[in-house]
Amino acid sequence: MRNSFAIAMAVLVTTALIGGVAGTAAGAQPTISIDGPTAGAQPAVGAAGATGGGPAQTDGACGFPVSATDATGTTVTLEERPERITTINPSAAQTLWELGAQDRVVGVSRFATYLDGAEERANVSASFGASVERVVATEPDLVLAPNSSAADVEPLREQGLTVYHFPAATSIDDIAEKTETIGRLVGACDAAAETNEEMYDAVEAAEERTSGVDRPAALYPLGGGYVAANNTFIDAIMTVGGTENVAADVGSGYPQLSDEVILEANPELILVTDPEAAILDTEPYASTTAGTEDSYVVMNVNYLNQPAPRSVIESTTTLSNAVVELRSEGGESTDGADDGDSSGNGTATDGADDGSSTDGADGNETGLTAADGNESDGSAGETGAESPGFGVVAAALALLATGLLARRE
Repeated sequence: MRNSFAIAMAVLVTTALIGGVAGTAAGAQPTISIDGPTAGAQPAVGAAGATGGGPAQTDGACGFPVSATDATGTTVTLEERPERITTINPSAAQTLWELGAQDRVVGVSRFATYLDGAEERANVSASFGASVERVVATEPDLVLAPNSSAADVEPLREQGLTVYHFPAATSIDDIAEKTETIGRLVGACDAAAETNEEMYDAVEAAEERTSGVDRPAALYPLGGGYVAANNTFIDAIMTVGGTENVAADVGSGYPQLSDEVILEANPELILVTDPEAAILDTEPYASTTAGTEDSYVVMNVNYLNQPAPRSVIESTTTLSNAVVELRSEGGESTDGADDGDSSGNGTATDGADDGSSTDGADGNETGLTAADGNESDGSAGETGAESPGFGVVAAALALLATGLLARRE
């Protein structure tokens, strides 16, 4: 076993390539209007930043009909509460489970099967993206399409389906906004407000946990030289979790860095989703401070790579605990999984999930590897190649570089 700072999540999930990068969705920020006796003003959405109170929920504004303008500029109208909901990316599915609306979900992508009971829903995935035929067969009242699924939206609308397309989520506030919007669309406003409150409490706890320690220089490598940089959901997680993302100054999204740039950045801590942290045995990572000191934190790929409330809660808790341990102890590792609580005493462990070899994360719904990445920029995303291994991830990243982005948000 490595002598490392690997914090394992309590629940290991089926593997996913690695989630991370999806092209930024174009279009106006979504707006919602409410008709009828329950009408009320809906707060504007679109706040950016890692922290903040998030959009407030308006009491009594959860009736139907409701009209919402999505990221494509299309106004979507629901005359009544949708009873059959299909999600074509895992982050939206994760959010519906958090809101207690899972009983109305009839279709999910194959990358959402880690959710309790999701395997009983129809699988609407094609070999790449969503299958129009499978989605239509679920007879949905509403289809939720995160930003990395942009190419699927129009084909579904051409079939007469009601599709709401979300913009990229690159910050914690974006996640809160998305959660609130989903709550409004499905008639679960109170649950959305409670979920956002829990998320912001976890963010505050993570920031307080690391407020007295030096931020380690950190990096989240996706394979093939690709990394999570600025203006991504992962960067927001890294910031809240108490690290300094060394790729943040390099650029936005998920750029491909040369070995020389990575060596110059010299991260002290590497985020991985592979419990073996195999990437630290490869160059240039092996020659960084993180590589020479076996300093890494194992993140749950389903959470790290899916921009949704539970992802924020679990990922910021795991990372902040690892940072505290890194700075306080010098890192004696133990075998076993960390319970991921917010006590700040996360135990370093070997054994979590290493995004380079897992299959089912919603990644950041962004899209770099057959995943659904950050729902934000165009690289990796919610993924899923069934334990493909690091080489497969690198190959997937190469495909992404040529414009073949996977949709897994």
